[in-house]
Amino acid sequence: MMLLDVRNLTVQLKTESLDVSAIDKMSLSMRDGSIHALVGETGSGKSLFARALTGTLSDKWHVKADRFFWQGEDLLRKSEEQRRQIISKDIAMIFQEPKLSLDPTARIGEQIEEVIPKSDFTGSFWTRRQERKTLVNKLLLKVGIKHYDFCSNSYAHELSEGLCQKVNIAMAIVRHPKLLIADEPTDAMESTTKIQILRLLQKLNESKDMSVLLITHDLESVVQYADEMTLLYNGQSVESGSVKRLLKRPFHPYTETLFKSIPKFNTEIAPKSRLETLKGSTPPLQHLPIGCRLGPRCPRAQKECVVTPKSVKYKGQVFSCHYPINMES
Repeated sequence: MMLLDVRNLTVQLKTESLDVSAIDKMSLSMRDGSIHALVGETGSGKSLFARALTGTLSDKWHVKADRFFWQGEDLLRKSEEQRRQIISKDIAMIFQEPKLSLDPTARIGEQIEEVIPKSDFTGSFWTRRQERKTLVNKLLLKVGIKHYDFCSNSYAHELSEGLCQKVNIAMAIVRHPKLLIADEPTDAMESTTKIQILRLLQKLNESKDMSVLLITHDLESVVQYADEMTLLYNGQSVESGSVKRLLKRPFHPYTETLFKSIPKFNTEIAPKSRLETLKGSTPPLQHLPIGCRLGPRCPRAQKECVVTPKSVKYKGQVFSCHYPINMES
């Protein structure tokens, strides 16, 4: 079953001095119970797209889409209040700076208690206090925090980044969301902690049948934990499909270059040789190229690339390129 189906979502920034599409006709489809990775360089618009989905952007951003289906239901036909109720109930999000997401003036246990729905309490009013503590401890234990009493009585600054992220995950899953959006959940964490967080997300996905949208630039983690992926460059979707298929046979030159920039995935690279990278850098919003935004850096770019390429579906993968690679049968 298709959980999320978004077509041609555009996010425009309109100010007195600037009018630009930070996200340009982005499409994304997610199957129920899957881990889908949204991959791209820093500044490509990954977090902006996630916030557009959850409706948490400020008024200066204007969002529109041709289609926004959630579990087969057209959210564009509903009022803003109805969309907000559905999204707040079914979608949760964790961020890349876990300590900043927590209240520094309240203990962890108190913060978790605030987000527990009243329907989860079954006892009388007089037993509610003990019931809250029991539910908090169960949540912390569920996300892998064995010393839950210490964690519950601590403030955010007294805990490590990894523990704070686990607390954020506990607060996110308390309402049993159908989709958890993880925005760079392991950014700047040491490798051991990063593995713990990713394994926790995988475990929640398997045991609770909860879909995960993993936003990251770490391709090694994507290959190990994700089922499908979408690659984003400067606000434009370049290719999407099964992780295994994209790794084996990408059709977009950007996808191939990203994988070849990592020695683990580039078996043809000679020892002590330079890694393959794209020349130049990602353009800022004020100076976006017309047509395909990868054009100025793409080794296969030609005159036709000044026109935005249409999405093409081929052998289970969707890509947007005038001159794709590996198309020989």
